Amino acid sequence: MCGSRSWQRFLLAALCVMTFIPSGCEKHESTRSDQRPVEVTAVTVTPRDVPLTYEFIAQVQSSQQVNIQARVSGFLDKRVYTEGSMVKEGQTLFLMDQKPFKAQLDQARAALAKHEAALEVARLNLARVKPLTALNALSQKDLDDAIGQFQSAAAAVEGAKAQVEQAKLNLSYTVITSPVTGISSYAQQADGTYLHSSNSQLTTVAVISPTYINFSISENDWLKYRDQVAKGNVVEPDDKVFLAEAVLADGAVYPHTGKVTFADPSFNPRTGTFLIRATVDNPDGRLRPNQYVRVRLKGAVRRNAVLVPQRAVQQTSKGHTVWVVGKDGKAEPRPVTVGQWHENDWFINEGLHGGDQVVVDGVLLVRPGSLLKVSPLSDKTKPDGGGPAANDPEKSASREATGKR
Repeated sequence: MCGSRSWQRFLLAALCVMTFIPSGCEKHESTRSDQRPVEVTAVTVTPRDVPLTYEFIAQVQSSQQVNIQARVSGFLDKRVYTEGSMVKEGQTLFLMDQKPFKAQLDQARAALAKHEAALEVARLNLARVKPLTALNALSQKDLDDAIGQFQSAAAAVEGAKAQVEQAKLNLSYTVITSPVTGISSYAQQADGTYLHSSNSQLTTVAVISPTYINFSISENDWLKYRDQVAKGNVVEPDDKVFLAEAVLADGAVYPHTGKVTFADPSFNPRTGTFLIRATVDNPDGRLRPNQYVRVRLKGAVRRNAVLVPQRAVQQTSKGHTVWVVGKDGKAEPRPVTVGQWHENDWFINEGLHGGDQVVVDGVLLVRPGSLLKVSPLSDKTKPDGGGPAANDPEKSASREATGKR
């Protein structure tokens, strides 16, 4: 009896298992057949030549800054210029008390007149001695003495003339003028101050047109740039002179463009950078010394560059990847090596070739092997901004370093 019941239970369990197995298979096959393609937008990679723009933080420097100093000791009479104003070459800035220097000039002139009178007496004496010596009425020693007195008097006259010129110079130094045209600074000495060697600095005048824009580039970025040039990826300007464009703090682009005119051949050992200077015309004086700006260098071209939108690149633990559309219309992850930013795109150094289709929008829904429904990326879907306005080797270096971590 017990055996019969056990056998019935076994048959019942077997029937249940046979009933559920087919239904499970049908459900799995139904899921596969109902798989829907992921709608994405993609861009086709087309290598092209791209003008490069390198951007740096820079500081404006006067092309010629002159220290205005007192050249003689004396009392400062008054300042005759407006502090902070534009001054012209030869314009009077300060006046010193001239009375002591006029007295010195009068004294030097009196000394000159005295020595000139002595010279005349010596000349007349020599004129009398010469014929008498020829008649043996006077000795040769008398003639030598007369000649010596004449020459000594002549030398004294020349020395007195030099003293007069020196006194004239000292008097002229009491009128302190600007040697250049530029922007003046504040007066460092007050009216009535006694000026001497320890406090002779009065002010400064800085030439602001043309003006210098100084910036630094790191050794790492410089080596990367030279490597790209050596590989032929980057072509320098024909004359190897980059154009420089200044961007003000409010984002406005300065209307006058300059050129790179100097590159320091030695690196700064403390910062690991070297100095580069651009010279820019500044006729309206909008750029002032020590002002911070951004400078953009233009002229280089990247040959056959591969660019993809920034949002198409994903960062993973193994580096940067993009999704490409395979031949069967399915998604394939592709590791890439990224370079600098260019506007809203990213340079791809390795991993992509011409003709590859790169998924731009809809990447969050894509999985390896996902069937894709691809729409071309239109201009309307491209962002108006959000990326950097230009390539910055310093920033790009940090981005590349971030991507490698």
